[in-house]
Amino acid sequence: MHRLIAGCLAATLAFTATNLSAHCPAEGPALQILGSGGPIADDGRASSGYLIWDQGRPRVLVDAGGGVFLRFGQAGASLEALDLIAITHQHTDHAADLPALLKGAYFSSRSRPLAVSGPDGNDRFPGIIPFIESMFDEDKGAFKYLSGLLDGSDGLFQLRPQSIDANTPPTQPATAVIELEDLKIEAIGVHHGPVPTLAYRIEIGGKRIVISGDQNLSREGFSAFTHGADLLIMPMAIPENAGRSAAMLHARPSAIGRLAADAEVKHLVLSHFMARSLRDLDTQVDKLREHYNGQLTLAEDLMCIDLTAPQ
Repeated sequence: MHRLIAGCLAATLAFTATNLSAHCPAEGPALQILGSGGPIADDGRASSGYLIWDQGRPRVLVDAGGGVFLRFGQAGASLEALDLIAITHQHTDHAADLPALLKGAYFSSRSRPLAVSGPDGNDRFPGIIPFIESMFDEDKGAFKYLSGLLDGSDGLFQLRPQSIDANTPPTQPATAVIELEDLKIEAIGVHHGPVPTLAYRIEIGGKRIVISGDQNLSREGFSAFTHGADLLIMPMAIPENAGRSAAMLHARPSAIGRLAADAEVKHLVLSHFMARSLRDLDTQVDKLREHYNGQLTLAEDLMCIDLTAPQ
């Protein structure tokens, strides 16, 4: 068991990435943190983004919040190798850098289509398909000059979006996103206030990774979805004493600890930090530790977690 804490975060709320040329190992599966922050540019962290590698190849990008465009390049990743871009929800700190990343298609040798998954919509948030169309539609898109991403024209590869029901009852099986010989991805809806939001479970190289999406852990079924995970990424966006409004969106540290213990998670990674959760960080981690005594890591931008390393 161990804890990784960057500098004196609780005292200074300052953060400096320690290795801006970090690369994951060339063998086996690994998860790289591209962004460990939230929606406010006050801590030197990029917003949410996670890159799953296998055998030295970037396979899956989960979320593309502000700053992930830069971190993606610093990680040495490329669009050519990706099998999927998976969006948990459409808050800007999870999706704002998606068009910036995809502009790179003009400078890519990729020709095969690229899958993009995300939640369906409601009256406040568009589903992933209209979201993509709002950016790239040739008539009304904000970035209509990239309309070739919708049909593979103009020398661009084609996006293949998949809309996933974020309100599937917990009694129903998780939704299949990708199923290849060496990669299986499923999604389930989670509760993030009024925002349609997904959690993803990725099975790769004999390991199981769960990326929770932003949620307050109130929806039944997430523990079963997560059970036995080799790695669970959870947002640490609020402190234990957060008010009701914040707790409608995010889980308190004690709830994260109970979930990780109940689901028998082998390695818990806390991410999506904000100033309010970095204050008195040791105390917040202690609240979690009252329930969970497994391996625990506090995320930093570009940190790589080797899933083949001894735990």
